Amino acid sequence: MASTSSLTLSQALLARAISCHGSTQSSDHRVSLSTISLPTFSGLKSSTPRASKSRRRLPTRSKQNHQVCATAVETIGTAAETSLVEKSINTIRFLAIDAVEKANSGHPGLPMGCAPMGHILYDEVMRYNPKNPYWFNRDRFVLSAGHGCMLQYALLHLAGYDSVLEDDLKNFRQWGSKTPGHPENFETPGVEVTTGPLGQGIANAVGLALAEKHLAARFNKPDNEIIDHYTYAILGDGCQMEGISNEACSLAAHWGLGKLIAFYDDNHISIDGDTEIAFTENVDKRFEGLGWHVIWVKNGNTGYDDIRSAIKEAKAVKNKPTLIKVTTTIGFGSPNKANSYSVHGSALGAKEVDATRKNLGWPYEPFHVPEDVKGHWSRHVPQGAALEAEWNTKFAEYEKKYKEEAAELKSIITGELPAGWEKALPTYTPESPADATRNLSQQNLNALVKVLPGLLGGSADLASSNMTLLKMYGDFQKDTPEEHNVRFGVREHGMGAICNGIALHSPGLIPYCATFFVFTDYMRAAIRISALSESRVIYVMTHDSIGLGEDGPTHQPIEHLASFRAMPNILMLRPADGNETAGAYKVAVLNRKRPSILALSRQKLPQLAGTSIEGVEKGGYIVSDNSSGNNPDVILIGTGSELEIAAKAADELRKGGKTVRVVSFISWELFDEQSDAYKESVLPSAVSARVSIEAGSTFGWEKIVGPKGKAIGIDRFGASAPAGRIYKEFGLTPEAVVAAAKELC
Repeated sequence: MASTSSLTLSQALLARAISCHGSTQSSDHRVSLSTISLPTFSGLKSSTPRASKSRRRLPTRSKQNHQVCATAVETIGTAAETSLVEKSINTIRFLAIDAVEKANSGHPGLPMGCAPMGHILYDEVMRYNPKNPYWFNRDRFVLSAGHGCMLQYALLHLAGYDSVLEDDLKNFRQWGSKTPGHPENFETPGVEVTTGPLGQGIANAVGLALAEKHLAARFNKPDNEIIDHYTYAILGDGCQMEGISNEACSLAAHWGLGKLIAFYDDNHISIDGDTEIAFTENVDKRFEGLGWHVIWVKNGNTGYDDIRSAIKEAKAVKNKPTLIKVTTTIGFGSPNKANSYSVHGSALGAKEVDATRKNLGWPYEPFHVPEDVKGHWSRHVPQGAALEAEWNTKFAEYEKKYKEEAAELKSIITGELPAGWEKALPTYTPESPADATRNLSQQNLNALVKVLPGLLGGSADLASSNMTLLKMYGDFQKDTPEEHNVRFGVREHGMGAICNGIALHSPGLIPYCATFFVFTDYMRAAIRISALSESRVIYVMTHDSIGLGEDGPTHQPIEHLASFRAMPNILMLRPADGNETAGAYKVAVLNRKRPSILALSRQKLPQLAGTSIEGVEKGGYIVSDNSSGNNPDVILIGTGSELEIAAKAADELRKGGKTVRVVSFISWELFDEQSDAYKESVLPSAVSARVSIEAGSTFGWEKIVGPKGKAIGIDRFGASAPAGRIYKEFGLTPEAVVAAAKELC
């Protein structure tokens, strides 16, 4: 990659990010590429907040003994006078109240309760540049409780992000707005990950923190700590209940992610009412058991210094993540709805809004930001520019001294792939030995890791079966974070969401994760978020069919191919041999804004004549054809291990004088994206005699074979037996394909 100045590096990354948002974002909301200035830091003097009591008795869990970690009361960062802090916090509350009220839809309770911790994080603690939301060394923030997104939108607005202007707040949850009903990274610059399905966000945060630790271990030098940022998250009771959060948080502690600080909004309310009805565990003790450092802030409503002290203590703990349990009142300030489920997911209503304004002494019109609050927050624009400029200078020094490392880091920061990287992909001939595509996948992974500095990943306790180990690297562990093999344990759901966080940390990070294809059922929600959030994760899914044999129907995927083909913005790839496996990896790497699933065989498959890396990029292509004039008697279509069956059937039919075209249909999505002329050249509309064969559900194949064609597949669960016997019993044989073809032509 061509060398550029450090400032150009930041601007190039910003420009690339802006272009990624261009299709959905109006120019009024785009981030300015104006020259970054270097003003001096400014800020108001800090003072000790005056004592204040909550308007209600804070709830406590029954029959539980909580211990408060002793922390010195100290302010950090640049805290304002208490009166201005409270005014700022109420500004956040009322921006949320007003937006939800105008939309008549949303969740005002969390923003009202979490406004103090949100204010302290964005105003006093976090390092970011509002005019470049993609500055590499920024602190990351994840609102795992994504339903409370007006908290984040209000904070982005106050901090000076161009993505959330006043009109955007007024258009909360409306068509085409930059303030959707849950945070979406692809819609709103400043939002790191897409959250809403509870628990996904905290798992994403683990991935973000893993990425920081991994990159810091690889690139930091004793004289230049070029990577140094924190990941902060807010999660609620719902996130805590979802199993994915425990999976991910268990790994966070195991990996010693000391720069992950999570705030648990302990408000005791869920949609159905008080959490006492279903959630009475001691979360503190659970997280201590996982290996987290745990702090309890008893008064999250007005205990500003307690929140500050907790953050300071958390940052002092370097070898483990920290959970700060902040006991808050949901809907704080609402006289009649605070501390109740009615404030969780509905607008307050005009009368209660007026009552809340009176209760909190808020005389302003809807969406008004008082001038002193606006003036106080305005310092973040010049401060953010100065922080980035300082880092750019630091990177320029780094680049002079460590040229090779700087080039690798640039590739990861910008997402620019090294020139000629695809030449590392292995190629195969029909004379190459037969092999399972899971083994061929490992050959590709080990070839790619030599040329792609951002490639890392692992398996859900199946590395030796998924064949995903990178042989030239060790394991990413607490004390060896520079390594590339990530051991996820039996945690498929957490694994997928963690990989989403890794992918969204930096454009050049390319995470992969693996399990048996059937166990995508455990991680479907994370895969769906990959697709929605345009997160390039490579899902290496082995044991892709009844071909795995004796393990039986519990392990044999049937409906899975069809289900992922139905999911938007994801590539479902089922390669037939070595060349197609290499082609699948090439496609997966090149598609930076969508994930890919590679369905790979356990059984050995021959290297077929006619397959190619280039063909894979078309999704469907001709492998063999003895016809002329684009008019074969019959077209046989196969994927994965069944392409060999189609090829054998074609040989038999040709012996009988038939002209037969064999098509590999490795990716429906890629084929759909080709021109009409290309699609006609592969599947001519005049040829209705078409037979498909795939060891999975026939659902959807009518789109390919047409109303007069035949789809051979499996529309029931599998069975336990050797693979060859199962294929024969289910009619997945060359003889069955020949018979079907003869019925059609």
